[in-house]
Amino acid sequence: MNQKKIDDIAQQLWDAQSSRLPCAPVREMITEAAEGGDLLATAYAVQSVNTVRMVQAGHRLIGRKIGLTSPAVQKQLGVDSPDFGMLFSSMAVGDGEEIDYSRTLQPKVEAEVALVLGRDLHHEKHTFADLISATEYALAAIEVVGSRISNWDIQLVDTVADNASSGLFVLGSMPVRLERLDLAGCAMKMERAGEIVSSGKGAACLGNPLNAAVWLADMMVRMGTPLSAGDVLLTGALGPMVSVRSGDRLTAEIEGLGKVNAVFAS
Repeated sequence: MNQKKIDDIAQQLWDAQSSRLPCAPVREMITEAAEGGDLLATAYAVQSVNTVRMVQAGHRLIGRKIGLTSPAVQKQLGVDSPDFGMLFSSMAVGDGEEIDYSRTLQPKVEAEVALVLGRDLHHEKHTFADLISATEYALAAIEVVGSRISNWDIQLVDTVADNASSGLFVLGSMPVRLERLDLAGCAMKMERAGEIVSSGKGAACLGNPLNAAVWLADMMVRMGTPLSAGDVLLTGALGPMVSVRSGDRLTAEIEGLGKVNAVFAS
């Protein structure tokens, strides 16, 4: 990998976020930076540069988001596994707290199950039992995804480099222990102005949100950054993404987890 080119790509994405002006796709630059090597590893190297920069700027790393958990989206991007991005404290929004639309870039929302860990996850290969034991509670969540790539013109390495197209996230306020939930069977509906704009269930997320969480726990150990107690995991969309306009109020209800609201200022 060419570190200078990796740094340049990271800077382009950083500038797009800072200026609120989306940039051109970065996949060709990533191909050049990989120098015949692993394109995905190069894209994660770009993500890592901006992760370090965020931490150095005082943004607390509080968890991870899992993307590409929908088989349809995986097929669209030509991949057969999820991806991940970092969650920072500055990305967290309270349930019903008004979101300044200018904080977002080409925003879309999706409803997810969030897991909050009570124990570290450091095994090379994790099981459902490991994740169940380690999870303190689950919450309903809305992820506000956003792309620093113009017109959402993304392929896999574009979104990975762009922190898995992360934006903001809203957590619900009703923590529930896993033994009280049917994670695969739980129904989800999202409404805007009384109209259902997205629906699905837990099985839409790799068959069960815990499958996504197990994948992430294993991946983080391989990357040398294991998940820790207190981490928030956004496990992936339960239904189609929904585009957002200023003034929108989106309410997601997940069976067993209650409601969560994403409110965008006019």
